[in-house]
Amino acid sequence: MIAQPQPQLMTPQEYLEWEEQQPIKYDYINGEVFAMTGGTLPHNSIAVNLTSALKNHLRGKGCKVFMADAKVGVSLQGPFHYPDVMVSCDLRDQRARKIIYHPCLLVEVLSPGTEAFDRGNKFKHYRRIDTLKEYVLIEPDKMNVESYRLNEKGKWELTSYSFEETTANGTELEVYLTSVDFRCPISLLYEDVVFPEDNPEET
Repeated sequence: MIAQPQPQLMTPQEYLEWEEQQPIKYDYINGEVFAMTGGTLPHNSIAVNLTSALKNHLRGKGCKVFMADAKVGVSLQGPFHYPDVMVSCDLRDQRARKIIYHPCLLVEVLSPGTEAFDRGNKFKHYRRIDTLKEYVLIEPDKMNVESYRLNEKGKWELTSYSFEETTANGTELEVYLTSVDFRCPISLLYEDVVFPEDNPEET
C-alpha cells in the first residue's frame, strides 16, 4: 500500500464517492486513503486457485465468494480494505453491490511490502467484524498457510500448514478452513505457481 497525499482527511462517505472516480483501488483507514499496488503472478495464481475451489465447494450453500476487487467494511465508518479472497454466508450481504460487511472468512496472500500490516493492524481491524470466524495468511514463495480461528472462548487460535508436513500415513497435509468446512491438499492452493528457486533470473 502507498499513502495518497491529501490536503485533509476524508469522511467515509467522501472516500466512497471519491474512490469511484479513481482508476485504482484504495484502502481507507482513519480518514486516510492508501493506494493498492499490484501483486505478483504467484500472488494472483494463489488467489485464483483458492477462489475457484471455494466457489465449487460452496455452490448452492447460500454463500458468496469474492476476490480482490471486492471491498470489505469493518463498519459503516470503516476501515475499508480489499482482501485477496473473502466469503460471506450472511443474508445481509446477499444483495450487496459495493461493500461486504459480514464475512465469515478473510484471506490475504502475503507480500514483502504488506506482510507486517496484514499480520498486525489489518488483522486488528478485521477482528472487529463480529461475523468473522477465520483469517488466513498464505505465503507466495513457499507452501505455508496460517489460519487464525475464533474458538468457543472468543480467542483467536493459530493453525499452521506446511508442505513439509505430512499426515500419520505419509500423505500430503490438507488445509482445513473450518469457517466454511472446506478441505484441500496444500499443493492445490499453489497450482501453477512458480517459486523463486524455480526461476532465479527474476529473484
